[in-house]
Amino acid sequence: MKGLLKFITCGSVDDGKSTLIGHILYDAKLIYADQEKALELDSKVGSRNGDIDYSLLLDGLMAEREQGITIDVAYRYFTTDNRSFIVADTPGHEEYTRNMAVGASFADLAVILIDASQGVLVQTRRHARICKLMGIRHFVFAVNKMDLVNYSEQRFNEIVAQIDELKKELSLENIYIIPLSATEGDNVTVKSQNIPWYNGVPLLEYLEKVDVSASEEEEGFYMPVQRVCRPDHTFRGFQGQIESGSINVGDEIIALPSNEKAKVKQLLAAGKDVKTAFKGQPVTITLDKEVDVSRGCVIAKDTKLASYQKLNVSILWMDDEPLAVGTDYLVKLGTKTISGIITGIEYAVDVNTGEHIKADTLSKNGIAVCNLLLTEPIVADLFSAHKTLGELILINRVTNMTSACGVVEKVSQKGVAGSEKASFKNGELEARGDIFEEFYYDTTSLNVLKYQPVRETYTFGDEIPTSGDSYSYPDNFDIIVLRDLVAVSVRNKVVTAITSVDDYKYSGVPVINGRGFEILADSDEKIKAMLDEYKNLEDINDSKFFAKWVKFNTYRKIVIQKL
Repeated sequence: MKGLLKFITCGSVDDGKSTLIGHILYDAKLIYADQEKALELDSKVGSRNGDIDYSLLLDGLMAEREQGITIDVAYRYFTTDNRSFIVADTPGHEEYTRNMAVGASFADLAVILIDASQGVLVQTRRHARICKLMGIRHFVFAVNKMDLVNYSEQRFNEIVAQIDELKKELSLENIYIIPLSATEGDNVTVKSQNIPWYNGVPLLEYLEKVDVSASEEEEGFYMPVQRVCRPDHTFRGFQGQIESGSINVGDEIIALPSNEKAKVKQLLAAGKDVKTAFKGQPVTITLDKEVDVSRGCVIAKDTKLASYQKLNVSILWMDDEPLAVGTDYLVKLGTKTISGIITGIEYAVDVNTGEHIKADTLSKNGIAVCNLLLTEPIVADLFSAHKTLGELILINRVTNMTSACGVVEKVSQKGVAGSEKASFKNGELEARGDIFEEFYYDTTSLNVLKYQPVRETYTFGDEIPTSGDSYSYPDNFDIIVLRDLVAVSVRNKVVTAITSVDDYKYSGVPVINGRGFEILADSDEKIKAMLDEYKNLEDINDSKFFAKWVKFNTYRKIVIQKL
């Protein structure tokens, strides 16, 4: 038996999507006896003169039955002797394109229905383009209502020619074309005697046999962190779902974006210790040393993943309000949510012709390629390389509604992290030098953005730059880098000590944290209390902790400039 197949049905209004899936469920005896009886009774008052109206199995909303169209996305789960399925029956009307995009985002395969009497329409092109945008690589074009064109082979071939043009235009992969009639059952679950010239298999048989796994293989192992589990100070586990590859106890991993390396100490799956975990499993990973990891970070192995601040993205605009360049949105990518700005639209796409159009804005259901600037680098990749780290949504900060969904086409302005950052090093001790970050207020986007201008590594005797555009430190001060539990002493702008925080003694000079914020502690007792509190945090980025112990604007300011 093959694995689970998640597929979507889409097409123009009244192309027969709900009828098709309803007929599969009915013919394959995949509904309960009471459902079957209710369907037969409901059909007697429908529009088929007493014949069974299979669409009623899926069109559950009263508004849909009244209008005869699908509005919401109807999900159905069923199993045959050969395979398990989840199908999303999606709206055909342009007004509900965003609902259709939601259904496409979960699917491995798209069944796009085409009315044999009308051929390929604008909505057909729109749905095929959105399915491609959402990463679907397998397509079935179901040429429906063949009974209305007298099962004409000539008409079918005309539509095949239209589909071939669409395939070339969108560079579609793995397509299969089936002539059928959803209402009459031709080529739905069994081969039709009314279409003897068709040599292929019926739709259900094709869905039972198609292999979509080969196109899903991704490089290496990676797991976006959804949650840091800290039940007590002795345990710190990183939880998430493995999106690619496998991981073993003892494997060396890299934590992104910090670029810190560690070894897997323990793996927990379903609450039990395991030695190996695979793609698709939700797991808890513990490491052999403390690393800077929180929700939105990524644990990876054998990949070239990195963090980036500028992304080139293809988006489907879903908001009633048009896209305005320079507007600030929340960007959700993987398990990370961060502020970002659309800095420009490279071009919009004509859904009918595929033509690239110069545009300054984008209306609802429009598709465009845009430039996205994030407030700081995050782990991302091309959608074609690592799907979960290449798909995103834009969220309106005021209404909290989804404004757009899209995928990453290009990445640029690589983020600098871990050993590449300005840092302090003494043998095995290393502390990240985020004290050199610059904070700029961009007058175009109205956002505060961070930049990392210094990329040196400092040790004993090195002089450090105590002044920049947005920071100015005294000549004598101490640094406590909480994430690394390392203390650094600077005297007369020169590094004089790099030690573990356990060996640090307060000496009366100003103390800052690794970000350059003043630490509100002026004695050994207060320093110790702060460190003890930090070590016992469930979330090392706890806002209440930092509000209590640090102050931003003592040595830092935000510089206003257009970026």
